[in-house]
Amino acid sequence: MTDRFTHKAARLRAGAKPRLLDLFAGCGGLSLGFKAAGFEISGAVEFDPDAARSHGINFHGGAVEHCIARDITRTDPAELAADLQLGPLEDAIDVIVGGPPCQAFARVGRPKLREIDAHPQAFRNDPRARLYQEYLRYVDAFQPLAVLMENVPDLLNHGGQNLAEEICEVLEAKGYTCGYTLLNASFYGVPQMRERMFLIGYRREVAQRVTFPKPSHWMTLPPGYEGSRAVALKVLNSLLDDAHDYLDPPSPRRDLIPAVTAEQAIGDLPPIYARRQLAAGVLKRGARRFNETIPYDRRRKPSAYASVMRSWSGFEAPADGLSDHVIRYLPRDYELFARLNPGDQYPQAHQHAMNMLEERLAELRRQGQMIRTGSAEYERLKDAIVPPYDASKFPNKWRKMWRDQPARTLMAHLGKDGYSHIHYDSEQSRTISVREAARLQSFPDGFVFSGTMNPAFRQIGNAVPPLMARALAETMLMAMRGEREETADEPRRAAAAI
Repeated sequence: MTDRFTHKAARLRAGAKPRLLDLFAGCGGLSLGFKAAGFEISGAVEFDPDAARSHGINFHGGAVEHCIARDITRTDPAELAADLQLGPLEDAIDVIVGGPPCQAFARVGRPKLREIDAHPQAFRNDPRARLYQEYLRYVDAFQPLAVLMENVPDLLNHGGQNLAEEICEVLEAKGYTCGYTLLNASFYGVPQMRERMFLIGYRREVAQRVTFPKPSHWMTLPPGYEGSRAVALKVLNSLLDDAHDYLDPPSPRRDLIPAVTAEQAIGDLPPIYARRQLAAGVLKRGARRFNETIPYDRRRKPSAYASVMRSWSGFEAPADGLSDHVIRYLPRDYELFARLNPGDQYPQAHQHAMNMLEERLAELRRQGQMIRTGSAEYERLKDAIVPPYDASKFPNKWRKMWRDQPARTLMAHLGKDGYSHIHYDSEQSRTISVREAARLQSFPDGFVFSGTMNPAFRQIGNAVPPLMARALAETMLMAMRGEREETADEPRRAAAAI
C-alpha cells in the first residue's frame, strides 16, 4: 500500500470520519445518508443552481463557496480543493460518490471507455463520454479509498451493453475491487418502490471484495418492478458479456419489518383539501414559494417512520411548521381525483372523466339545455372536464397511490407533471405536495429545498433516498475500517429507528 493510502486507511481505522466528495450531488440525498452514517461531507459538485444551493444550505450552513453551482467539465479538482479549503489534493478525500447522468454513457462501448480513460483530452468534446470522463478525472485526482456510483437499472442493458460492467473494468485497472447490483429502496425503510443500480469500488489495499447491505424491510414487489429488473438483467445472461462484477442483491426475509406505506409516510402531515381551497379562492395559479408555514396537525399522530422524519438529528422538524407543504394548481382535475380508486391509472381516470361529462350533460338537459355532441359548446365543456391525452397512448401517466403500500418511483418530472402520485385520500383530491414527496423519498422535515415548488420537486425526484444511502454508507464504512460484516440475524441500525 502506498504511503497515501496507508495514511488514509490508518486514519479511518483509528475512528476518524471518512471525508466525502459528492459529484453530480443534486440537493444531497447521498450526502445526507452518508452523513447520518458518520461521514464528513467535505464538498460537492452540482451544476443546477437551486440544487447546489440546497446542498450548501443543508451541509455547510449556506457558506457561499459551498452554494456555488459548478460545471464539472470546467471545474479542476485542484481548484475545487482550494476553493473549499480541503487541504492537499492527494489527502483531501476518502470517498467519492455520485451518479453521472445516464446520457453520458449512451452508446459508449468498452473499447471507447478505455480509450477515453487513457486519452481524456482526445474526447473532451464528446457529449456521450464527457461526464463519465470527469468522474474518472476526480477519482484520479483525489485517489479515494472507495467510490460509489448510482444510476438507473437500464445501465445494465443500454442498447445491449452492460455499462456497469464496463465501468468496473476501468476502475479495476486503476486499482479498485468492484461490484454492482440492483437494490430496491422499499427493502431499506424507504416508502417508495425505487429500483436503482449501485456500484461500489474499494482500493484493493483496503478491501478485497464488495458486499451490499442486507434489507431491513420486506414486501412483495408488483409485477412491473420484477419485470423491469428482468429486462435490465437480460444482457447479463448473454454470450457477449460475462458480467463477472455483478452481485446478486441480498434477498429480504419474510420475517422482516413490513415495508413503510404511503400512509405511514405522509398521513401525519397537515391535510390540504384542494377543492375547498379552490372554492374559497385560497388556491390560485402562480409560483409556489416557501414563504408561508403550515403548523403540524396535533390530531394526526406520526407513525414510527414519520417520527424519524421529524426528529432526524440536525434536520429536526421546524418549530413553526412546514413551509414547503404546497401543491400544484390543477383546477380541472380535483373533482376527478376524488373519484379515482387506489391504483387507478390514466385509462381509468379518462373513463371517470367521460362519465363526469355525461353526468354534466344530463344535468344540463334537465335544465332545458341541449348540447349537441361535437358542437363548439360540447368541446368547451369537454375540455373543462376531460384531460386531453389519448388513453391508449398514456396508460401510466396517472396513478392514484395506495395508502397501504409504498409509493411508486418518484421521478424528476414531478416538477412539471405530478399526476404519477395522486394522494390516496379522496377527500384531499390532489397530487402530492413538495413535503410529501420529500417524505416518500425519506428526506427529513428539516431538510431545506432551495427555490420554488417545481425546482424542489425536481431535486427530490433526482435524489437518492437518504435512508437507502445510509444503508450503503454503513456497509462501506465497515469495509473501509476492516470491521466484520454483520450477521443475518443482526438488525441494521437504520431499521431499528423505523
